[in-house]
Amino acid sequence: MANLILYKQTDLSDRMTVNRSHQANGGMSLFRTTSWKRSFVSSWLLRLSMFLLLSLPNSEGKAIWTAHLNITFQVGNRIISELGETGVFGNHSPLEKVAGMVVLPEGWNQNACNPMTNFSRPETTESWLALIERGGCTFTHKIKVAAERGANGVIIYNYPGTGNKVFPMSHQGTGNVVAVMIGNLKGMELFHLIQKGVHVTIIIEVGRRHIPWLNHHIMSLFTFMAATVACFFLYCARRPRMPSTATRRRRQIKADIKKAIGELELRVLKEGDKEIDPNGDSCVVCFDIYKPKDTVRILTCKHLFHKACIDPWLLAHRTCPMCKCDILKA
Repeated sequence: MANLILYKQTDLSDRMTVNRSHQANGGMSLFRTTSWKRSFVSSWLLRLSMFLLLSLPNSEGKAIWTAHLNITFQVGNRIISELGETGVFGNHSPLEKVAGMVVLPEGWNQNACNPMTNFSRPETTESWLALIERGGCTFTHKIKVAAERGANGVIIYNYPGTGNKVFPMSHQGTGNVVAVMIGNLKGMELFHLIQKGVHVTIIIEVGRRHIPWLNHHIMSLFTFMAATVACFFLYCARRPRMPSTATRRRRQIKADIKKAIGELELRVLKEGDKEIDPNGDSCVVCFDIYKPKDTVRILTCKHLFHKACIDPWLLAHRTCPMCKCDILKA
């Protein structure tokens, strides 16, 4: 009897060791799966960040240069002069100082889109700057028309309703003509002065260099962070609703085991049953002898155990501790 109990203890210990090994292997498998998912997400985020960095514009080619305008005109006996960083050089304009009297296009249309446009300038004026309204045709066309009439520089003021907003113009093929954009409010102010017969002269000087890619970089960084947070929440939100195939199979097997356990025979031992014999077998799960009123479960292989002992065992192993009979296959 002692040898039998020792054998059962050893066999049970071996099975528990094997079970722990299986659990450990399962844990390692789950760890590998989780690590793979994390590696995939990290790789995706790295590719996204590289794409954003490579999409940044070239700081050398996209630099914006502001223009200082020193405006001088005479009202009555007073000479008024004002200096302000009120314009930006065009993308294809030479960064040079230029000065002259400001001249308007002739006629009611101030956009200088007609190739025959003339400019109202005194014959004695050697250096002059054309003041032209934006719209109607390309910047290149306007600047070429003014340059063909002898303008040393071109000042284009923005659309009505834009206040003093400016941006660097694109005007390829205009040669060495200095081209600057100013805001609509400042342009209309100069336009009305000249229309009233006031002589306005402007000295255009190169201002400061601005790199707009810094703002783009900040926006890209914000977009990257927003995308990362969105992916994280989407992953967390979808994860509980999309279990893996292995997880679904484990859940189904567990449900089948519970159903199979519920169909196994139960008995309540009473006086006179052979299982209560002091020299008989004991429960190999808890090693206690059977007593009257103990509830036992009888497996399909006819081995019996305390219900409180065998049910958790079957949930974890689904096999008989003595003969390894699988309750799902029996």
